[in-house]
Amino acid sequence: MAPAIRRGALGTRLGTLLAAAMLAGCATHLGKPEPARAIPAVRTTFSVERDRVYSPPGWPETLRADIYRPGADGPRPAVLLIHGGGWAPPDRRSQMDSIAERLAARGYVVMNATYRLAPRHQHPAAVDDLRQALTWLRAQAGDLGARPDRVAAFGYSAGGHLATLLGALDAPAGQRIQAVVAGGAPTELAKWSNGKLVVRYLGGRPDEVPERYAAASPIRHVSADDPPVFLYHGTLDTVVPVDHATDYKAALDRAGMRNELYLERGRGHIAAFLFDGGAVDAALDFLDRSLIDIEP
Repeated sequence: MAPAIRRGALGTRLGTLLAAAMLAGCATHLGKPEPARAIPAVRTTFSVERDRVYSPPGWPETLRADIYRPGADGPRPAVLLIHGGGWAPPDRRSQMDSIAERLAARGYVVMNATYRLAPRHQHPAAVDDLRQALTWLRAQAGDLGARPDRVAAFGYSAGGHLATLLGALDAPAGQRIQAVVAGGAPTELAKWSNGKLVVRYLGGRPDEVPERYAAASPIRHVSADDPPVFLYHGTLDTVVPVDHATDYKAALDRAGMRNELYLERGRGHIAAFLFDGGAVDAALDFLDRSLIDIEP
């Protein structure tokens, strides 16, 4: 006999399905290679090590990450995964575990990392932490089965902002990344002059700390030696309007940098993350093209 389903539970399920159906709109993929090279996708099991400390002794705060090791042979490309949440306290696992699992099953070593958060810590603390994460990841590459010369950053929302910033800023030797994936990313923080989250993250409004807004806005740092960038964004995003993505793509185009933009039509900020409409699959293909050696 089938278990009884309460009307409220059934209504919730139907509502979820209806919402998903309504959100299933068209997508526009700008900059996609045509024809794209076919790269066999790795499918593998993986292991997870939780709460690995990556900050060195004496760091301002003890920082941890979850490490995903794929079962694929040989050293594999690696991805530094960066959670969002407005640069404020989130749960990195509830946000990013599903993406980490998809990356690891694809054959990537994944480091799902935390970083110091606002308002207690302001820019550039988070960037400094993530650069330390990259240093740690490369130093541990042999143990992790990772390729230190093939490392990408992948984030959504505030995490996407930090991923693009890692790609755009000049970096010390050994901390440069080879690809960026950023979803729903704010790229010009001065556009958020009235936003409480940005003010907390930067410690003031644009007229009060203009140098911090310039330093923390990825679009201000685009140059011809940036790594390739994959952006995805909901066209109905009212939290981080879509012009953050289109303006950033235009800046990358002007600099002659390889980039792609996947526009999720009919989706807002949260929906573009929860119902990515193929954006993450397209991002995985982009990472394959950017980080995996391809025989001619």
